[in-house]
This record gives sequence, structure tokens and C-alpha cells, in this order.
Amino acid sequence: MNPCRDVYVIASARTPFCRSYTGYQDLSNLDLLSVALNGLVAKTGLAGDSVGEVTAGAVVVHSADWNLAREAVLNTALSPSTPATTLQMACGTSLQGALMLAAKIATGEIDSGIAGGSDTISDAPLTTSRKLAKRLVGLSKAKTFGAKLGAFKGLSLGELAPIAPSTGEPRTGLSMGQHCERMAKHWAIERTDQDALAAQSHINAAAAYQRGFFDDLLVPCNGVLRDNNLRSDTTAAGLAKLRPAFDRKNGTLTAGNSTALTDGAGAVLLGTREWAEARGLPLLAKLTLGQTAANNFAGGDGLLMAPTQAVAKLLERASLSLQDFDFYEIHEAFAAQVLCTLKAWEDGDGVPVLGAIDRSRLNVVGSSLAMGHPFAATGARVLGTAAKLVADQGTGRALISVCTAGGMGVAAIVEAVA
Repeated sequence: MNPCRDVYVIASARTPFCRSYTGYQDLSNLDLLSVALNGLVAKTGLAGDSVGEVTAGAVVVHSADWNLAREAVLNTALSPSTPATTLQMACGTSLQGALMLAAKIATGEIDSGIAGGSDTISDAPLTTSRKLAKRLVGLSKAKTFGAKLGAFKGLSLGELAPIAPSTGEPRTGLSMGQHCERMAKHWAIERTDQDALAAQSHINAAAAYQRGFFDDLLVPCNGVLRDNNLRSDTTAAGLAKLRPAFDRKNGTLTAGNSTALTDGAGAVLLGTREWAEARGLPLLAKLTLGQTAANNFAGGDGLLMAPTQAVAKLLERASLSLQDFDFYEIHEAFAAQVLCTLKAWEDGDGVPVLGAIDRSRLNVVGSSLAMGHPFAATGARVLGTAAKLVADQGTGRALISVCTAGGMGVAAIVEAVA
């Protein structure tokens, strides 16, 4: 067996993210993913070339989205000989995809790969009740007009109504926001601290846009040039005026300190040094390690707290401390979720005590609260951002942490190229 090879982040690209039912309301997961992949292909000059594999997926999917990754590849200028795998791990989809590809690259199975993800709430599928579905099958078999009418006999209005998609947890019946409210209460996270973190995300993202940080990361899509959730004038005082969204009486989570429903797509190119150099492509960062974890959220663990376990295992394997990083890219599903994670690392209470971080190094160019969160695309955005941060600095390392539905977490480390 070949010794493990180093794996590098070579490039990333994403569409601007849009609040649902705005800029991308007529686009599908396939449309958005194809734009992101084509942008990455154009940026890296890979038209007509092939990569070892593409992994990509979406969380909110139609039946028409089957084989999504392969269909998206066929919509690009990549060679049709590029294989593709459709993957889903909730909000960790594209980061997990990158780690899976990195393992294949490290062991020599492939020399390169693209990890990506796409989600659109604007095109969320509607389903029917099982009773209605059976009646529709009967309708298709009916031969006469009377038989066709009879197919609907006895159905109530409720059974005729479409069923909207839901991201509620099947094990608990609670939404992610309701679970995070429980976490905020358990960890005693104040509303003022949540609003301050959310405002800082917007401030950091606006400043990063101003200095051109995102210029080479974004692919224009459907006339949209920048994330339309971002508000440069956001303040903690303004956010304090918003009403609780998930617990109307005693809650602290609002539309302002929670991520908006968002549409968008992103992709990241990985490969060996030799593969990149053969194509004249620079190396952004080294993808050193990755780790996944899960907890018993249905039994009382915080739904979005599994990254605390993933990071602890990752640091142990890397022989690093939590303080050994220049940047912390922690996905902001909710401001409270980030603050719960930081407090857990400091205090323990069922998770490994790792200590405090330098908050000035946290999400320095903004994160999901400012930019939005198309579920499966966020991992690619975070990985691409972290790689560019260490590349621009020329030294150091970044820690990535992404929480997901189902009580799971994904973490990774990227380092500057030696």
C-alpha cells in the first residue's frame, strides 16, 4: 500500500447566497450546483479535463434530484469521464464530501476531486398524503369519468392539501431552532451576547467585501453578485428589537441571530501537489485532518453540540490545543449555537474541556449569520474561506467546525502551504 500523500485545497467557488424566494426563486438544486461547478472549472482552467471524482449533494431534494452530482458534472465543461457521487450529511454535506475525497487522494485512489453542495428552499418539494397518493394511482387506472370522480370519494380537505417539507427532527418533532433554544437555556446564553455575535458577523463580512476578500471566490449567478442577506448597517441594538422566533414567550433566538432560509451552491477543488503543479495551479492550503462525531440528542444532549466532540477528537489526533490556531471558522447556524460551543469548551459539562479561544480570530470575514446558509453548500464555503485565510496570511492554521441536523458534527484543520 502506498504511504499517505498530502492533500491540498487548490481552489473554491460559490454562488452568492440569496434569501429564499428572492434572486434564485426559479432555480433548482441542479441549476445552482452547475453554476458553482462551472465557475470552479473556469477559474482553474479544467475545461475538457477530468478530476478523480466529484462528491456533492443537497439536503432539501426533489425526486428529480436523484444522481444530482453526476447530472451537475454533465452540465459542466469537465470531461464526461469524471465520475460523481451524490452525498447527504445535512449541513455537513460538502465538508464531509471533502474529507471523503481527501482520504481517497491520500491513499492514492485518485489524484484530485471536487466536493460541493447546493440547496434551495425556493424550490422545496411538496408531497401528498399517502391516502391521496393511492387515490391518484386509482385515478390513473380509471377508465370512465364516473370512475375518475370516484377515486376522490371520501377524501377530506386535509388529505387533499399538499404537505410542506420540514427540517424538524423526526426523533423529537422539534425544529432546529427549538432545539437550539433548549441549548441556550442549558448553557445560560444571554440574548445580548447572541445579538452582538450576529452583528459582528455582518460587520466582518461587510468589511471583507469592502477589501475584496470575496472577489475571487464568488461566481455571479442569475444576475446576483453578492450575498443578499448581508446588511452592512446591522447593529446589536437593531437586532435587539426583533421578537423571539421559536419560543415566543421566553425565547432568545430571533430571525436576526438565526440563519435565514437561503439558496445557493459551493464547491472546492482538492488534489495532490503534483496534480496541481502539472496544471499550473497554485496550492491554497493543506487539508491536514478531519473528524466527524455524533451525540445522543434525543436523549438530552444538545442537538448542535456534536462539534465539541469532533473537535476534541481532532485535536487529540493532531497533538494540538484549541489555542493553536490563527483562525476559527465555526458555522453560525445560530448565534446561540456558536456561543454554546465556546462555553462548553471552556466549562465542560459533559464535553471535553478545551479552554477559551481568542474571539478576535473567530469568523473574521463573517459567517452564516451574515451570508446565509444553503444547507449542503455551507461546508464548501467554510472550507474555501479557511483555505484562503491561511493562504493570504502565508502562515498558520485554521480550525473548521460545522454542526449538522441529527446530532452530528464535522471538523477539519487546514494549514498554510510550507
